[in-house]
Amino acid sequence: MTQEELDALMAGDLDLEALEAEEDSPAVEDVEAEVTSAEDVTLDDEAEEEVITPPPATKEHRVVSQLDDVTRDSEEKASEIFDALDAVMNDIDGSLSALERMQAIAADYEALFGTLQEKFPHIKKFRQAGEEAQELKALADETTERLQSANDRILGAMDTMQYQDIHRQKIERVINIMRALSKYMSALFEGNIEDEKRVKSARHIEGDTHTEEVISNDDIEALIAQFGGK
Repeated sequence: MTQEELDALMAGDLDLEALEAEEDSPAVEDVEAEVTSAEDVTLDDEAEEEVITPPPATKEHRVVSQLDDVTRDSEEKASEIFDALDAVMNDIDGSLSALERMQAIAADYEALFGTLQEKFPHIKKFRQAGEEAQELKALADETTERLQSANDRILGAMDTMQYQDIHRQKIERVINIMRALSKYMSALFEGNIEDEKRVKSARHIEGDTHTEEVISNDDIEALIAQFGGK
C-alpha cells in the first residue's frame, strides 16, 4: 500500500475490499518486475561485499573510555620506568665514587712499591706488587668509562621516553575533539518532546529486504480503527 492509497483510505475515498482484491491479483508487469527484482537480488547477493557491523554501544566498547585507560596506564608505566632508571643512575653514581677512591688507592700503592723497588731491586715481591697496583688502576679506569657510558645511555633513554608524554597529549586532543563532537551532535538532535511521549514507528516498512518484520495491511487496518475510535 502506497502513501497515496493510505491517505485516500483515511479520507474514506478508497474502497478497502477493492484494494485487497487488486493486491491479491497482481498485474503482469508487477509479476515481471518481481521476477527481475529476484534475479537482481540473487546477483547482488553473489557480489555483495562483507558487511561491517559496528560493535554494540556497551560499556566495554566505549572508545573515549578506552583511550582514557590507555593514557592513564601509559603514564603510570612511564613513571615506573623513570623511577627504575633513576635508581640505576644513583647506583652508577655510587659505583663511580667507589671507583674514584679505588683509583686513588691504586695510585698510592703504585708509587709506594715503585719506590721500594728502586731501593730494593733484588726483592721481586715489590716489583710484582707494583705491577699489580698498575693493573688495578687500569681496571678501575676501564670500569669507570663503562659506567659513564651506561649513564649516558640511560639519559638518552629518558629523553626518548619524553615522546610518551607527547603521544599522551595527542591522544587527549583526540579525546577532546570526540567529546566536543558528541556534545555537538547531542545538541543538534535534541528535541522538545521526550522520547517516551513520541509515537512509536515501525521497525521495518514494506520494501525492506532480508526481514520479515514488515508492517502488514492488518496492522494498517488496526491503526485506522484505532484512530477512528478516537
